[in-house]
Amino acid sequence: MTSVVKFNVLTVPEGGGSTLEERFAKRAGLVEDQEGFEEFQLLRPVEGTDKYLVYTRWRSEEDFQNWVNGQAFRKGHAQAAADARKDGQAHGGHGGPAASNSEIWGFEVVQHVKAG
Repeated sequence: MTSVVKFNVLTVPEGGGSTLEERFAKRAGLVEDQEGFEEFQLLRPVEGTDKYLVYTRWRSEEDFQNWVNGQAFRKGHAQAAADARKDGQAHGGHGGPAASNSEIWGFEVVQHVKAG
């Protein structure tokens, strides 16, 4: 069976990166125990883009879909919405989503090399 990789491509307004990173840090642990989960990385843009990449690798497409349609996914996104409301209250009503757009890119892993 071939692993699948999913990138959630998040457009983050200027100055919003630290908010996004803080919210992801608070959600740590919500994906790691999911069946078929293999790896997570939050990638910060450093040149020429305002897009953060949320990288996850899964044993199969079925495992990814089970997570997306499951309770842990809903819980994580509900927590993100609650954090946005708290941020808004703490910062004079300027809370809300940390990203202005999101799209999912999916790939199959056809080659994988690790440091030796």
